[in-house]
Amino acid sequence: MYAQRRVTAALIGAGSRGMDVYGSYALKHPKDIEFIAVADPNPKRRAKFKKLHNIKDEMVFTDWQSILDKPKLSDVIFICTQDKMHFEPSIKALEAGYHVLLEKPMATTPKECIAIGKAAEKSNSVFAIAHVLRYTPLMQKVKKLLDAGVIGNIVCIQHNENVGYWHQAHSFVRGNWRNSDETSPMILAKSCHDMDLLLWLAGSSCKSISSFGGLYHFKGENAPSGAPLRCIEGCPAETKCAFFAPRLYLTDDISWPTSVISSDMSYEGRYKALKEGPYGRCVYHCDNNVVDHQVVNIDFENGVTAAFTMCAFSEKISRTTKLMGTKGEMRVCPGEIEVTDFLTGTVNTIQIMAPEQGHEGGDEGMMRDFVHLIKEGGKDKALTSANTSVESHLMAFAAEKSRLENKVVNIKEYFSCLFS
Repeated sequence: MYAQRRVTAALIGAGSRGMDVYGSYALKHPKDIEFIAVADPNPKRRAKFKKLHNIKDEMVFTDWQSILDKPKLSDVIFICTQDKMHFEPSIKALEAGYHVLLEKPMATTPKECIAIGKAAEKSNSVFAIAHVLRYTPLMQKVKKLLDAGVIGNIVCIQHNENVGYWHQAHSFVRGNWRNSDETSPMILAKSCHDMDLLLWLAGSSCKSISSFGGLYHFKGENAPSGAPLRCIEGCPAETKCAFFAPRLYLTDDISWPTSVISSDMSYEGRYKALKEGPYGRCVYHCDNNVVDHQVVNIDFENGVTAAFTMCAFSEKISRTTKLMGTKGEMRVCPGEIEVTDFLTGTVNTIQIMAPEQGHEGGDEGMMRDFVHLIKEGGKDKALTSANTSVESHLMAFAAEKSRLENKVVNIKEYFSCLFS
């Protein structure tokens, strides 16, 4: 019987994910979950979240320590801080008995990921990483078809992550995830989603991995002649540059990504942000170092192989997948699955209705499942276990090691070397 008790929650980090995904879910489903506390160093974000969720003054904090130093305040904690701030609050929250939903990536070092995984397995809490791709209606259907054997035994997977040229410029050239020294490499910050998805679809642990890629375009040597440090400082290439900041941020559309450049969404507020903040910088004059293209080859223990390509240079943000089996093949693109049967030659096209926003329904599905598990005490029924999350993260770390050192990485040897 589905429990009717409302889950209480505290949010650490009231940024885009905390505010717009988890906070919005609570507002849409007030009988299921209620935020009663928030911690964020930004006073405007704190005030906004407090008002939206009618949080008491004494339950508003400036940092995560202030929440976790107190006796247990709620059933669950959502940890939505920047990547390098995931480890400590995760460990402390699990030790304090909180259920935890942690934004990806788990942490920015392999040892920290392993430590979080061990703490989660040791606890009695529901622990989830925001691997939202598993929860999309599209990929849920793909997994059911694979498990039903509609293409026989899966042999090979081709998977593309099309980042989107403007998304790359926003998040990974100008934005928070531009520099691996400050956050984490692209394969971890962006594509740990995809490592997790491939691990899930292959149905086996990774045996070895190799990777190539680099920063090809977004660097000073490719700047147009005379390009200033900021787009609004009279760039001679503004009519020819697809990355010209005012074209993205000074329009009538103030939804994401424009919504994150300033707390003031007036034209004047956004113009000031482009004049003073990181999002007004020329994409060729930033302090970015993460890759804008990368390929990863994966050999799984059950014999399945996978080829993954991440590329910044696409018009739309999307993921496309081809799965090849012994009896047929499956092509997957947004909103559609095409299944071909080798024996009969028939092609079955399945349309999947899902919203474009919220990771094509993955955010909603993940939150619904997470709240349900907490209400039902279903730690062992989670779609992604702590150990599985650790494994997909180790794949990402190993892929980056391969890219940097130009060698194939054996996962078991890599894991052993971490503790040698």
